[in-house]
Amino acid sequence: MASEKRTDQLIERKEVGMERADDTLSRAKTGDQTAFADLVRAHQAMVFSLAHYFSRDRATAEDLAQEVFIHLYQNLGGIESPEHLKFWLRRVTSHRCIDHARKRKMRIVSVDDAPEPVAPADFHDSLMTATLRRMVATLPEKPRLVVTLRYQEDLDPTEIAELLEMPLNTVKSHLRRSLAILREKVTRCLGEVKV
Repeated sequence: MASEKRTDQLIERKEVGMERADDTLSRAKTGDQTAFADLVRAHQAMVFSLAHYFSRDRATAEDLAQEVFIHLYQNLGGIESPEHLKFWLRRVTSHRCIDHARKRKMRIVSVDDAPEPVAPADFHDSLMTATLRRMVATLPEKPRLVVTLRYQEDLDPTEIAELLEMPLNTVKSHLRRSLAILREKVTRCLGEVKV
C-alpha cells in the first residue's frame, strides 16, 4: 500500500514537473525574460559540461555555451517541447564544438603538457578519472564527442546517431574503436590487470 502511494506521488511529481517545464517554455516563447533565464539555468550545466569535455578549456566552454544559448534565444519559436529543447541543445552544442575545433585547427599538444581543467572541490566527475579524461582527450574530435555523449550524457547509440546526423553503424564503430584505443592506453599506463 505504501509502495503504491509512493509510486503515485512520484508520478504526480513528474507530471507537475513536466507541466512546469511546458509552462516555462511557453512563457519564454512569448518573450518572458525570466522564463528564458529559467530555461538557461535548467540546462546550462549540461551544455557547459558537454562543451568543457570536448574543448578541455573552461573559457572556451563558457564561450561555446553562451553561443548556444544566444542561438536558442534566436530560435526559441521552433522548440516544440521540453524534450525537444534538451535534444536541440545537445545537438547545437555538439555542432558548435566541432565548428570551434575546425576554426581553431586545434594544435596537437602532448597530454603531459595539456593543462588539467580546474573543477570546484565539490564537483563529482561521474564520467572518468583524471587519467582517463586525459586519454579521452587524445581521441579525434568526432570519436571523442561520441564517447562523451555516450558515457557522460548517457545517450544510447541511436540517440547519438540522430543527434549528430550520423549513421548508427558509424556511431557504433566510433565507440568500438575508441574503447579499444582507450583500453590499450589504460593497459599501457597501468600495466596488464589480471582478473
